[in-house]
Amino acid sequence: MVASFAASACGQAPSSPRSPAAVTHITERDFKISAPRVVSAGDHALEVENYGPERHELIVAREGKAHLPFRRDGLTLDEDTAEPAIVGALEPEQPGTHVLRVHLKPGRYVLFCNMAGHYLSGMDRDIEVR
Repeated sequence: MVASFAASACGQAPSSPRSPAAVTHITERDFKISAPRVVSAGDHALEVENYGPERHELIVAREGKAHLPFRRDGLTLDEDTAEPAIVGALEPEQPGTHVLRVHLKPGRYVLFCNMAGHYLSGMDRDIEVR
């Protein structure tokens, strides 16, 4: 499923759409996330294909994984503490294709699955937004 959207630009009439979202393809499988290493700044429709067989989520956080603290369980990242850095998230989904819409500003980001043990098993991917 490919999705795009139009939103009103700040200061313009609601009927003035911005450029459509760029479609960025991401795959998740046990236990790896594949995505482009560099994407352009702006609106993105992240088309996430979960090849399963496990359920996976996708969280997008700004500034990379060095700023993401673990919970006391040591198996998952503390999303509450990391909340200011999170720009979007897909809740745990069954295998298939799902779309997450985000606005990405220039900088470094990390994509990750925070299901128990998945991040520690390598389900993360750093990207740069230019």
